Amino acid sequence: MRVTIMGTGGVGGYFGARLANAGCDVTFVARGAQLAALRERGLRIESPLGGLHLPKVRATDEPAGIGETDLVLFGVKLWDTAFAAESIKPLVGEQTAVVSFQNGVVKDDILRAALGASQVLGGVCYIAATLAEPGVIRHSGNMQKLVFGEYDGKTSARVTRFRDACAAAGIEHELSGCIRQTIWEKFVFLVGLSGATATTRMSIGAIRGNQRARAFLRDIMDEAVQVARAEGVALPVDYASDRLAFCDQLPTSMTSSMHNDLERGSRLEVPWLSGDVVSRGERLGIATPCNRAVLDILSVHVEGRPG
Repeated sequence: MRVTIMGTGGVGGYFGARLANAGCDVTFVARGAQLAALRERGLRIESPLGGLHLPKVRATDEPAGIGETDLVLFGVKLWDTAFAAESIKPLVGEQTAVVSFQNGVVKDDILRAALGASQVLGGVCYIAATLAEPGVIRHSGNMQKLVFGEYDGKTSARVTRFRDACAAAGIEHELSGCIRQTIWEKFVFLVGLSGATATTRMSIGAIRGNQRARAFLRDIMDEAVQVARAEGVALPVDYASDRLAFCDQLPTSMTSSMHNDLERGSRLEVPWLSGDVVSRGERLGIATPCNRAVLDILSVHVEGRPG
């Protein structure tokens, strides 16, 4: 199976390495120091599930030179989605599957507009993996799961091949017959966790232990639920309360990638998270004041700190 990893960060690097180690023909798309490290030293995975070092990997910053591929795992930051989608067009043939494991729900809207709806699978991932240094991916905990499926719910040949590749690579996986709902279920939680931890600059433990902050977290998620339901996604009306109960089970020190980006002075994905809830709400006539607050408060940090 020919696989292209579009964006070799924590997610793409981890799953791409596992697939390559299992025999898939994998090409990693990267740039800067990460590309240099991949070419010079290969790719190393540090994981409680077993470390892995691929001393030689195929890596490039020019996707057009890769040629037609069977599967593209799409993992760039959300602000790069439109540009990256254009750059992989030469890779995409009639049977090519493009699956995004990015945050958010707008990701697949962008991919479908650029590549055509028939090329795009839905997907979500569950993993705590970061780029520890160029060429080194650090995986924390035991969770490393991919959920994916065709938007029409059918079990296609390309989904089956991807499933089999994950099984051979030791990647926990699940085929979803309702992947749109699965993506929204994660999105509700992600919008709440990222919005609450970034605006307060606090961990989930402090937020859920404070009455007003806890209510704010729930309301952020509930606005996303109401938007999803208005778009025809079959989330329960009280799904935000369900996710709040889930938050009560998380480690007290847990934050979010957006909180971490804010602390580092990096760019933020908030326009595609809470910002997307706000824009969809405006289009559907649903009030989203809490997500609007998150978007407005964090807007001064969206581009990161200069330098």
